[in-house]
Amino acid sequence: MAAPLTLLLLVAVTVRAALFRSSLSELISERVEVVSPLTAWKRVIEGLALLDLGVSPYSGDVFHETPLTIYLFHFLVDYAEVTFMVSVAGSSVVVTYLILFQFRKQKFALEADRYPLDCLELIRSPKEMYYIPLKVAMFYLLNPFTILSCVAKSTCGLNNAIIALFILSTIKGNVLLSAIFLSLATYQSIYPLTLCAPALLYLMQRQYIPVNFRRASFWWFIVQYAFMYLGSLFVIICLSFFLLGSWDYLPSVYGFILSVPDLTPNIGLFWYFFAEMFEHFRLFFLCVFQINVFFYTIPLSIKLKEHPVFLIFMQLAVISIFKSYPTVGDISLYMAFLPVWSHLHRFLRNIFLVSCVLLACSALFPVLWHLWIYAGSANSNFYYAITLLFNVAQILLVSDYFYAFLRREHHLTYGLYLKRKDGSEATLVLK
Repeated sequence: MAAPLTLLLLVAVTVRAALFRSSLSELISERVEVVSPLTAWKRVIEGLALLDLGVSPYSGDVFHETPLTIYLFHFLVDYAEVTFMVSVAGSSVVVTYLILFQFRKQKFALEADRYPLDCLELIRSPKEMYYIPLKVAMFYLLNPFTILSCVAKSTCGLNNAIIALFILSTIKGNVLLSAIFLSLATYQSIYPLTLCAPALLYLMQRQYIPVNFRRASFWWFIVQYAFMYLGSLFVIICLSFFLLGSWDYLPSVYGFILSVPDLTPNIGLFWYFFAEMFEHFRLFFLCVFQINVFFYTIPLSIKLKEHPVFLIFMQLAVISIFKSYPTVGDISLYMAFLPVWSHLHRFLRNIFLVSCVLLACSALFPVLWHLWIYAGSANSNFYYAITLLFNVAQILLVSDYFYAFLRREHHLTYGLYLKRKDGSEATLVLK
């Protein structure tokens, strides 16, 4: 496994290095699908220039990254390309390692004894699981979305690396590191707060603590994790204050994410809707749109409380679809986990159609942008239509995997070939 992964890393680094040195790098760094007002490298450079002049980088409406990010690049600005490549490579290695760690714990013989005999074909054998970590690394490193995000020097790559470290520490059962990395991810962007639920479920499952509201052990573990998480977040926020000397970054970063004042077109759902919105309706619909990311956490946690790893995948997808300033780099993180659920392919209903729509939309983004901005033969409706279709395809993809996962779990419980009482074949209908 080490040799193919090393070769894959070399190929990925070579492709990125070639694009960094090509004339395409400047074009890619300007694409609204790849960078956002939060993650654009150009804005980081402007923030660094203001910092060097002794002016707060948050004094204007240019820079909206966190203070730790700008102080990190204050020392690494001359090695930015290396930093982004290392963050991407590190994320892929971390994700590969956590998949390996997860699969090593699965014993085929033990799993086979728990289910009906006709369900053995639904259980992955060690041979099938062997190449999944390598496929995950390939899906992340060679994904065009990841490559574009890295070449554009989008800070989204750093956020993905932090989330990958959080998932790894959670899967390994390290409660303290899990809380620290989750606080870092929340500090960078508010939305990873929803990953707290699957982390708690997995860690309690690992420590054999039942999810029971009447058990004192359940509440004690939640209090411990919340204390570590909030304590880490408090330390990070205070460190940011001491570095900057003011609280200006709070409205500039988190207020910017929640209030969505910059309506620059992107691949999200917010910009067009709020550009057409009457001002007196804005606050209401802003709350409606923002609550989408957090609303699905509770029902998904209830339904998937026995399967927190799949819940992490679902939450990452929900965040990347419904956040206020999404980029293709956000999508690449949850798509990297698709090979983990390759055993669900027999139950997927719309995978071919959804794949075609995602590919078509990805190709049409620059075309419709050019027709709108440069040629003048189209308008914003064309671009938003393809954005809307892209997000609908993502929703269909995630819901299809959710359906397939539930159907497989049903078959593992009741058997693959269902029969009626009279012995005839039964049809499974999920409601």
